[in-house]
Amino acid sequence: MKAEFEIELISYEKMETILPLVVLLNEGRFEYQILKERLDDMLSMGNYQCIGVYRENELLGICGFWLLNKLYAGKHLEPDNVYVKPEYRSKGIGNLMMQWLFDYAKQIGCEGLEVNCYAKNIKGKMFWESQGFNALGHHMIKKF
Repeated sequence: MKAEFEIELISYEKMETILPLVVLLNEGRFEYQILKERLDDMLSMGNYQCIGVYRENELLGICGFWLLNKLYAGKHLEPDNVYVKPEYRSKGIGNLMMQWLFDYAKQIGCEGLEVNCYAKNIKGKMFWESQGFNALGHHMIKKF
């Protein structure tokens, strides 16, 4: 019996397919072309990847992630740009993506995962806590 959802690592050649969902994630604050340029820059760094959750070849959810190594956290993955289409939320897709990431991180010798969540994203905070994440500090940004 075929699983309802399939998860796969998206190749760099197909990475642009995530951008329509990233536009939705950012509620249209950034034009597609700006996001494409940023994605191209991210991919050129070599440590950004993304998984996609599909149902009958339709991309339903994405979870980008960075492979990082920080003094306080050691080698770890950092999920980024996590999004599931609204009509597919609460169907286990977030859990599926996180289990994939947890397994992958262990496979490549990571010590754990670290995530940032927008301060006003209460549902997101609840999701991350349900996955075993604990608040360590405040993520802050200064734009020029």
